[in-house]
Amino acid sequence: MFDQLNRFIQLPASPERIISLVPSQTELLFHLGLEEKVVGITKFCVHPELWFCSKTKVGGTKNIDIEKVRALMPDLIIANKEENNKEILEELMQEFPVWISDVTNVKNALEMIDAISNITNKKAEGKKLIDHIQNERLHLHATRPSHLKGKRVCYYIWKDPWMTVGDDTFIYDMLAETGLQPISKGQQRYPIIPPTDFEQIPDYIFLSTEPYPFKKEDLNNIQAMYPTSKVVIVDGEYFSWYGSRMKDSFKYINDLIAIL
Repeated sequence: MFDQLNRFIQLPASPERIISLVPSQTELLFHLGLEEKVVGITKFCVHPELWFCSKTKVGGTKNIDIEKVRALMPDLIIANKEENNKEILEELMQEFPVWISDVTNVKNALEMIDAISNITNKKAEGKKLIDHIQNERLHLHATRPSHLKGKRVCYYIWKDPWMTVGDDTFIYDMLAETGLQPISKGQQRYPIIPPTDFEQIPDYIFLSTEPYPFKKEDLNNIQAMYPTSKVVIVDGEYFSWYGSRMKDSFKYINDLIAIL
């Protein structure tokens, strides 16, 4: 089996002791019905709450406690290129099968769901989830307001420094699903664009609830700076969590843009 970095991974026919190092992929494993087989997660894997309260935590997404991993004796570790520390993953690879996702757009996300459902023997469940996501996505495309096409949007994920999203990120691709044009087109990763440095005032400014928890006060301050822009606090999980959260993401986005 190849992962999304095109690395060949020797995996057991049926993994029985899985550790997930990525919150959105942990939620996916829950959706696939792998309660009995997931033995470890990170302290940021807050969904589902039942697992957060009961599963063994092996550290954060960047700071994995390798000794805790060893104690769980995993036969499959599921990680992500961006969210996890490369050096730690390389160390884990010396002892355990590590399957790494690389998700920068919706297509990658659906491929990741398909691959993980295959390697965990949940192919039927994975196909059902993918079909549902695709149907919700098509519904969004068919119903999104035409007046939004080409309108400029700035999506902030952090404050001080003010960071937005480049066009090689999953969030950017989800934004593009709205028909809006992110102001960071042509830039990569997470460019710093302070509100005082807009070359052209965006039509919309989205303040994400994660990773920085923007509040009403932030909204009011930005709205006062740009009274002609519509400033909205958006649920960041629906824009950034690839995996089973996507089954609800397109409906959330559809409801959001209906009020713009």
